Amino acid sequence: MTLQPQRAVGTPQSRVDGPLKVTGRAKFAADHGPGDGLTGVVHAVLVEGAVGRGRITSIETRAAAATKGVLAVIDHRTAPRLPYRDNPFPGSINPEGERLRALQDDQVRFFGQPVAVVVATTLEAARHAARLVEVRYATEQPVLELGPAPGREPEAYSRGDADAAWQSADVKLDLTYRLSRNHHNAMEPHAIIARWDGDRLTVWDKTQWVADSRNELAAVFGIPEESVRCISPFVGGAFGNGGRTWVHSVVAALAARQVGRPVKLVLTRRQQYFGTGFRPAYEFRARVGSDRTGRVSAMIHEARGESSRYEFHNEDVVTPARVMYATPHVRTSYQLVPLDISTPTWMRGPGWGTGAHVVETAMDELAHELRLDPIELRLRNDPRSDPETGKPYSTRRLRECCTTGAREFGWNRRKAAPRSTRDGDWLVGMGMAAGVYPTESVFASAHARLDADGTVVVQSATSEIGPGTYTSMSQVAADALGVDVASVRFLLGDTTMPTAPIQAVSWTMASVGSAVQTAGDRLRRQAITLAVHDPRSPLHGRDPGDILVRSGRMQVRNDPTRAETYQQLLRRNSRTHLEVIGTYEPPEESAFSTYAYAAIFAEVGVDVRLGTVRVRRMLGVFDAGRIVNPKLADSQALGGMIGGIGQALLEHTDTDPRDGRIVNANFADYLVPTNADIPEIRAIYVDGVDTEADPLGVKGLGEVVICGVAPAVANAVFNATGTRVRELPITRESLLG
Repeated sequence: MTLQPQRAVGTPQSRVDGPLKVTGRAKFAADHGPGDGLTGVVHAVLVEGAVGRGRITSIETRAAAATKGVLAVIDHRTAPRLPYRDNPFPGSINPEGERLRALQDDQVRFFGQPVAVVVATTLEAARHAARLVEVRYATEQPVLELGPAPGREPEAYSRGDADAAWQSADVKLDLTYRLSRNHHNAMEPHAIIARWDGDRLTVWDKTQWVADSRNELAAVFGIPEESVRCISPFVGGAFGNGGRTWVHSVVAALAARQVGRPVKLVLTRRQQYFGTGFRPAYEFRARVGSDRTGRVSAMIHEARGESSRYEFHNEDVVTPARVMYATPHVRTSYQLVPLDISTPTWMRGPGWGTGAHVVETAMDELAHELRLDPIELRLRNDPRSDPETGKPYSTRRLRECCTTGAREFGWNRRKAAPRSTRDGDWLVGMGMAAGVYPTESVFASAHARLDADGTVVVQSATSEIGPGTYTSMSQVAADALGVDVASVRFLLGDTTMPTAPIQAVSWTMASVGSAVQTAGDRLRRQAITLAVHDPRSPLHGRDPGDILVRSGRMQVRNDPTRAETYQQLLRRNSRTHLEVIGTYEPPEESAFSTYAYAAIFAEVGVDVRLGTVRVRRMLGVFDAGRIVNPKLADSQALGGMIGGIGQALLEHTDTDPRDGRIVNANFADYLVPTNADIPEIRAIYVDGVDTEADPLGVKGLGEVVICGVAPAVANAVFNATGTRVRELPITRESLLG
């Protein structure tokens, strides 16, 4: 079959959904209403537990129930018992343990846990009545800190004899790092509208995975999966915490069934901090050993991370130590510490970004100890095959990322001795770090339809949390079918569409994109086959492999005069449309080790008197395979680097040690980067298509772009000041103290 010309993939197309978003016509979860068949919607407001651990002894709801407009006040005494079956859906990210059950008992497991819900005809009435609910507790002292708390049995890994190798190394480092809890803080708060029609439930939900929302709600309410429909065409950012169905969604559906009306529940900004996950806090002990030439012989990483008592959230925080460099002797352990907090969840670059910070800061410390350039140290330890599995790499262009970044950033101007460069009252330093994230793909499917007017509709139950899914999938479909992007309409975010995985962990382009490619190829071939068997077609009798399609016009490769359009073919054959289902399923096991890579370069200034840190410029160089849309890629890369700057310098969840109350649960006190914090930032993508990874040759970009950012900033701060800060975020107190 003739290869189709690639006219759309690889070009910087603007977002096809951009006009909807900038004109306010894109509907997010809470925006749906009468135009979507929703009438009579009422409002729900949660009542939150005000202790960190304990048991409810009484709830006084009479004043709330008597408030004008209130339809119901529901708590554990009045809520129906729910079946809470296991969610059998493959790939469900529910952690090990027991899910938090919505209003099913009198136990309070963490501060802010929903203990009741008020439903009213107006939002104002529901809010007022929720404040009137009085809850009393028998309290216990919550355990909230990693330090003294006992942990679970650690997960251990070992190759070689890391302890002996470290003891015998010429240069030994024994380091401790601490990383603070971070919250996602997406622009759109979590929201859901739930409506029952008999035994059928429809939800308009903020979610990164409509299929999991459907299956989780079906499991909780004990109804068939086909009785639940989830709709989510737009998501205003999620960064990971839209990846599972939280308890507030169950509460909304429960309330809707109780009052017999559609119920809308929108979390406040404050409530976002208590019940929808976060990046957990970690403590690391890292030991690194090398010879005098910089060959790393031993790496030992021991991590302790926080989780809730009722569920156990795992991340790959120690895996980067095993795979980044050619280290023969490695030992890692990862211990979860159950605390009286809500369950953490994935946050951009989950696990790998955290682990990369420890690996890459330790490598910088080793380079300083050896008086070796940090890039040169990394290149001397660059492996030729995967150190963990022994498999060859599909592609590994980290060396190219480092050398390209050094050239473009002006790394040769960096002075190795800390505190050597000043700009007035500012100490100036440069730092770099590498990042890695696994390239994976899973089963996905897509439906494609070619209509008689030559337009194409493609749909898949994936999501759009901001990366530009509508646009990138339209580009892939356009090239597969040989039509213009403007002729393609891509639909997503509905469980009535073909199955797709969660939009997370860089799966979407590799998985859904490959399914869209397959669907487009099959549909194009179906049209060509119809033409070559049609005696009235100018393509009749030609070899299908000699026919390609440009701008919707099928033509013989070496004779473009023999051609016809899709419209002409379908009209002549009295066809309203052609349609196919395309699927993609990766092999059970690949012969290759496949990762995306990053090299991040940062220049910072540190005020000598105030200790204020400012990032002056930043460059990210990424090995992410084929870049489907450079404009969308820049959006992903710059956003990820900005998130990494926040992790390095600003973001920190402060918890009251007495009861677990988060004291900075707002944008005034929980600091995230603003325009004033962000200087010149640039991204470069090294050339390369990785067809061993997936048919499209992509390796994923959305997660790796944050991996390596925080350590690059930390390493630059050390180069500027000579002070090594091993806690995130880096504060002025840590630099002045």
